[in-house]
Amino acid sequence: MDRRRVVSIFKTLAAGNPAPETELKYGNSFQLLVAVILSAQATDASVNKATEALFRRVKTPAGMLALGEEGLRQHVRTIGLFNVKARNIMETARLLVANHDGEVPGEREALEALPGVGRKTANVVLNVAFGRPTMAVDTHIFRVANRTGLAPGRTPLQVEQGLLAAIPARYLDHAHHWLILHGRYVCTARKPHCDACKIARWCDWDRDAKA
Repeated sequence: MDRRRVVSIFKTLAAGNPAPETELKYGNSFQLLVAVILSAQATDASVNKATEALFRRVKTPAGMLALGEEGLRQHVRTIGLFNVKARNIMETARLLVANHDGEVPGEREALEALPGVGRKTANVVLNVAFGRPTMAVDTHIFRVANRTGLAPGRTPLQVEQGLLAAIPARYLDHAHHWLILHGRYVCTARKPHCDACKIARWCDWDRDAKA
């Protein structure tokens, strides 16, 4: 996609939502990290429901360790794969206390060394907590990037690299959230709402051929 169309897309998305934010609810970077780990293969709404009481009680890695794995499981048992996620979160809390003075690190390598933290999770934390211009490619961003022609790719990493190369620097801080929200509410998987899409005129998708 040529630069003029890319700029038009993000200028339009920015006009409609100048300061987009994650829909996960959290109070600090540790709570954000926990919420993102829990959100794998789960909706933000389900995570927010599960963490409402948890985050009133637990605000730090030390607090998570004091709660214990069984206590954590009781809070997050409504979320898919909660046993594995609870185990990863407890080990992450232990490593944060042991190796990072109880603080969430702002470096990718350190984040990805934590249990349950892959590239996508690290990118979310780096972007939301530390303001880094990263691109966390989930199913929504992967779909939007390929469908629109913004950054076609066969893997999340290819799409991530394509988007980072294509999007002008002035839009990168918020691009991750604009694309997620667009995929979640407008460019949906089964039936995209093309008639209501504000960036449809610059999109490569042939709605008549592929609907």
